Amino acid sequence: MVTSTYQVTGMTCGHCVNAVSSEVGAIPGVSDVQVDLASGQVTVTSADALDTDTVRAAVDEAGYDLADA
Repeated sequence: MVTSTYQVTGMTCGHCVNAVSSEVGAIPGVSDVQVDLASGQVTVTSADALDTDTVRAAVDEAGYDLADA
């Protein structure tokens, strides 16, 4: 298992958390998504390392932005 943390901008409420969790959780191989609304951090556990562009696309689909590292 691989755990990665990403910074997401634009989240302001519980709906935001649910949207990001749902979209990122739908990425193949992802087994867990934890979103910290206060910090904007999204921690993803997956079978293999995820491609950042794949995560960015999922976050974008949810309506938010993945901050550049």
